Amino acid sequence: MLYLDNAATTPVRPEVLEAMMPLLTTWYGNPSSHHTVGEAAAHALADARARVAHVLGLRAGDVVFTSGGTEANNLAVKGIAIAAQQHRGAAHVVTTPIEHESILESADYLSRVHGFEVAHVLVDGNGCLSPADVAGAVRDDTALVSFGYANNEVGTVQDVAAVAAAVRERRIPVHVDAVQAAGWLPLSAADLGVDAISIAGHKLGAPKGTGVLGVRGRIPLEPVLHGGGQERGKRSGTENVAGAVGLAVALELAEAERVEASVRVSALRDRFIARVLAAVPSAALTGHPVRRLPGTASFTFAGTSGEAVLLELERRGVVSSSGSACAAGSDEPSHVLVAMGIAPEVAQTAVRFTFPHDLQEPLDAVADAVAASVAAVQSNR
Repeated sequence: MLYLDNAATTPVRPEVLEAMMPLLTTWYGNPSSHHTVGEAAAHALADARARVAHVLGLRAGDVVFTSGGTEANNLAVKGIAIAAQQHRGAAHVVTTPIEHESILESADYLSRVHGFEVAHVLVDGNGCLSPADVAGAVRDDTALVSFGYANNEVGTVQDVAAVAAAVRERRIPVHVDAVQAAGWLPLSAADLGVDAISIAGHKLGAPKGTGVLGVRGRIPLEPVLHGGGQERGKRSGTENVAGAVGLAVALELAEAERVEASVRVSALRDRFIARVLAAVPSAALTGHPVRRLPGTASFTFAGTSGEAVLLELERRGVVSSSGSACAAGSDEPSHVLVAMGIAPEVAQTAVRFTFPHDLQEPLDAVADAVAASVAAVQSNR
């Protein structure tokens, strides 16, 4: 079985397991405990925090460990917006209609519960966001601009630095969801010009249930989880020390391999896309043809059902997806594709292939399986 759903999750790397094991079996103490075992855990947590901060171009104190990308996005959107409402009466948030549900639902929560107005800046047919449109959407009472670095369904990469620069003079905090970008694209918050950045460990070879929000210390942040005041009061709850260490190792490894992996996988991705488009007359590439993640190739196959194509592919030994795993099981067409102007009935034919960082060989046999699967579905309709 060939697994091509790496945007949904990845296997834990051996190096990550090795680094985590002592924190699970020997130095398993609570890092808030004042004894040898607890202090060893606290030291490991502090080291992991510093290592993550280095990759993100932030200070160690700017790193908040979370349970994953969803919590990191919730903390960023709700925490920054509510703090801005309390400090300066902010009542407005800017995002886009193609974001992950954790951003869209957090923005909706702000609207329903805290009276915020939410502006959804439209994207073009490739899923690209215009910096000028974002600049035109912000107001004096805007609390936050929040959007994805790279889209989780179609792989389109946004010009984050240009968007951040477009609103910099207004001194509006910018949060970027880098869950899909991590390991493929540069993550320095300083270079990107952003104030907050979200990461999920399980996209990088760390365990599920690990994540990070990097947020500059000057940005007021209202906690979403309340309790014992861990993570410097920004995220209460006993810290997952082993998970934090595993995430730090995975992030460092991904960053060290990033440039070479991006070049290698991009070439294999482009060959795969060309072969699918040549072999399947109904195939259409979704997302930007060039500004896309190295590991993402997404298509619609008009006249089919995306779910039916996926079943045929699995029969042929290929595992992929129709889009975001967080929306799996929904009968609704992808909100991302619809926002890009794709008709709902065509959006429901979408199939997404996402590749591992260590992909080495061409995927010609997979492209042939795609052609056979689409043909099989079309012949049965």
